[in-house]
Amino acid sequence: MYNPNSKKAEEFICHEEILATLAYAEANKENKILISQLIEKAKERKGLTHREASVLLACQIPEKIQEIYDLAEQIKKDFYGNRIVMFAPLYLSNYCINGCVYCPYHLKNKHIVRKKLTQEEIVREVTALQDMGHKRLAIESGEDPVNNPIEYILECIQTIYSIHHKNGAIRRVNVNIAATTVENYRKLKDAGIGTYILFQETYHKESYEQLHPTGPKHNYAYHTEAMDRAMEGGIDDVGLGVLFGLERYRYEFTALLMHAEHLETVFGVGPHTISVPRLKRADDIDPDTFDNGIDDEAFAKICALIRISVPYTGMIISTRESKAVREKVIRLGVSQVSGASRTSVGGYAEEEPEDECSEQFDVSDKRTLDEVVRWLMELGYIPSFCTACYREGRTGDRFMSLCKAKQIQNCCQPNAIITLKEYLTDYASPETKKVGEQVIVNELKQISNEKVRQLCKEWLEKIENGKRDFRF
Repeated sequence: MYNPNSKKAEEFICHEEILATLAYAEANKENKILISQLIEKAKERKGLTHREASVLLACQIPEKIQEIYDLAEQIKKDFYGNRIVMFAPLYLSNYCINGCVYCPYHLKNKHIVRKKLTQEEIVREVTALQDMGHKRLAIESGEDPVNNPIEYILECIQTIYSIHHKNGAIRRVNVNIAATTVENYRKLKDAGIGTYILFQETYHKESYEQLHPTGPKHNYAYHTEAMDRAMEGGIDDVGLGVLFGLERYRYEFTALLMHAEHLETVFGVGPHTISVPRLKRADDIDPDTFDNGIDDEAFAKICALIRISVPYTGMIISTRESKAVREKVIRLGVSQVSGASRTSVGGYAEEEPEDECSEQFDVSDKRTLDEVVRWLMELGYIPSFCTACYREGRTGDRFMSLCKAKQIQNCCQPNAIITLKEYLTDYASPETKKVGEQVIVNELKQISNEKVRQLCKEWLEKIENGKRDFRF
């Protein structure tokens, strides 16, 4: 039975409810009156239910799809303005005991090079990331209790936070590791992590078990209930995501929204972020062997509908996607992007030799961080390296209450300007700096609060004179 209040995976992600939702959506995909009513409801900026959003996903009426896109763009501006948060992944280890058939880290893959960063190697990698200008990392690791125990992850986090090179510092470490215990989530919370991220891969239980034939990840319920345990362990910012291409995308979309509704119902706080990765080519993995791939148009529609259905959430897109795809979906609601990413274990401090490939997947957008920053500014966005909310305790329900009231921009906009100034001063190429300085001039004019604008100007001047790390 479907029950969003339940702590049991198969009740808050109910297969029968998803099938009923998909049938309802199919029956109403040309119901213009209902579709118009749902779009009007979405304009209230309070989101849509999984069933309502699924009708819009099934809709193929061109003018209604355009209305959805226009609304998604406006809602993104209302909640997050024109800022785009920058981050980079850091892969710590690709040792893994799971048998996931879509991932090159699976246990039976004997020709991928297995690597695990030492603390000394982490210092070199993080120093290289700091020299690019990064302030926010998402650490990644395979599941292996011998090679990658929680103690190793905690030591890595401590090392990352301890590294200060020139004006560089990593101010927020998000964590994407396997589902674990409440006790271990408490340890991660105490280590000062930002968001705990865990992709479901697929919510379809039967497919999930087939795609994860061996290893601890085979346990569907334990994996799906991980966010509940994370919140019970004190982590109030969690990030959801599915790997589109493993199952039918309408099924995954419906279940993803059900998961968000479950967290909102039980904890009063929905997902801090939702990621939208698509299956990509990798060592030992051919995405063409999976028959549920989605084209760029369907992908864009998913992104737009996540934005209007869960308007408060941050949306993440990685360098899995090309420049063209990223440009399209940023407009439709994405608020965080990675730049200059490496999906290998190491590779930032020194290019990985071709015969030592440890990549998890192929990167489509291979531009430098400087190129990505300039591209975003030329598109009219503010690249933000801000980590202020996490460091000021604006997390969980405190962040969500500000975001839902559309007040978070009062902090985010000036913080984006300040951290962009740091980037331009310390790391940008002359061409990027020229573009960025004009962006700052224009954005300062948009700050409505005179005191905030004046303080922002004062801090910008202090950054010019060598001071760092100001925040609202």
